[in-house]
Amino acid sequence: MEEALSENMAAIRWYAERGIPVEINEAHHWSLREASDVIAVADFYLAAYNAKKLGVKTYIGQLMFNTPRLTSAKMDLAKMLAKIELVAELEDESFVCLRQVRAGLTHFSIDLDIAKGQLAASTLLSLAVKPQIIHVVSYSEADHAAGPDEVIESCKIVRGVLRNAWQGFPDMSLDPDVQRRKQYLLQEVRQLIQAMQERFRSVSADPLSDPKCLAQMVKTGLLDAPHLLNNPAALGKIRTLPLNGGYDAVNFQGKAIPEGHRISSLGKPTITHKNHTPA
Repeated sequence: MEEALSENMAAIRWYAERGIPVEINEAHHWSLREASDVIAVADFYLAAYNAKKLGVKTYIGQLMFNTPRLTSAKMDLAKMLAKIELVAELEDESFVCLRQVRAGLTHFSIDLDIAKGQLAASTLLSLAVKPQIIHVVSYSEADHAAGPDEVIESCKIVRGVLRNAWQGFPDMSLDPDVQRRKQYLLQEVRQLIQAMQERFRSVSADPLSDPKCLAQMVKTGLLDAPHLLNNPAALGKIRTLPLNGGYDAVNFQGKAIPEGHRISSLGKPTITHKNHTPA
């Protein structure tokens, strides 16, 4: 993993040096593996943090909704708003993040008529984050790869949503449940990011951009997902469940556990205590 991270960082730097915008589809890959919302938000921040560190000026933050597939609309929106708010703290005259939204691949029905409705509903919800880019996912994804006609039809469905909802639609982000969940996630994510920095402070001047430290964060479970069980590069011991529509880390009894408790139960890093220069 350390080698892969170093190679990815080198590729990002190559694009940055040529003034090419960079998109990192990292965070929703954790959600596709049913990681907690806290870990997904933290990873979205890490990807943007590293892009900026590597010289990227225009960053494209892709927000895949409906992932994991049992996520509710309110908790989904709260997670995305938390991601956006954290990355906004990185923005300045040298770094801007463009929001790209898309429907979740794994939530579509194999009934294509139902899937068309899901595409429209997901698009409508995603407009609440005021995206600059809409990545149109074909409604046929659960059944088969899209052909030209299905791509065109999917784009027309999205255009229909935009026609009715782009202006003058109620602001779903103001929902009290959405705001409460967003604030909760921000609080928990800040605790996780602080733990990442503190646990590796003696190893690297900037653990959040150090491939060796990042690899160990996965190895020791600071970043973890249930689907990583038996993966030699990861811990794979976290348990998560969709509780009240959001994905949280849980104990053996299925009760949500605070991030501080989860972090304290993890092992310590085992890498050599020396400064490491990112690739």
